[in-house]
Amino acid sequence: TRLSINIPNAGTLGRVILVPVIFWLLVSGQTKAAFFAFLVAGLSDAVDGFVAKRFKLETELGAYLDPLADKALIVSIYVALGVAGNLPSWLVIAVVSRDILIVLGVVLAWIVGQTVTIRPLAVSKANTAAQITLAAIVLADEGFKLGMGNTRYVLVWVTLVLTILSLAAYLREWLAIMAGSAPTPGAGADPKA
Repeated sequence: TRLSINIPNAGTLGRVILVPVIFWLLVSGQTKAAFFAFLVAGLSDAVDGFVAKRFKLETELGAYLDPLADKALIVSIYVALGVAGNLPSWLVIAVVSRDILIVLGVVLAWIVGQTVTIRPLAVSKANTAAQITLAAIVLADEGFKLGMGNTRYVLVWVTLVLTILSLAAYLREWLAIMAGSAPTPGAGADPKA
């Protein structure tokens, strides 16, 4: 069925369960363990996606649950790293606010009866990659004292710029949708963005 639980969906649910675990590890100062748990979550995401596509196990549940699991993981890690002082608070606010604004935009569009097509934007994929890379680098650097301060500094600014560009792209598409015009090819709201 469209909402069936299969192996990829079970893996996604496992990532959802890992979210509070990783958050707890971070706030309790167990950064090495949090890094490895984050690594497991990332590998699970890659394997789930491959299995779903390779064996045609894609479901409607997976289409919504997978990006929500990814976003919950990223947001919780950014909040925990921000609270610990390992990421600038302004970056954490920008990343979390962007996701909240996108969700609110989609909900508002649905409320007024506008159709929102869920398709990825190139800038949102780049933004997601930057967010994940920065989180992994910070976790590894804090856990293993690798001395990656310069890399972290550059990635913080790259992530901020991509976050702003991604939000601007979604705002443009949202305004077009709310005005009743058709979205351009490849545009729309991407919950995994």
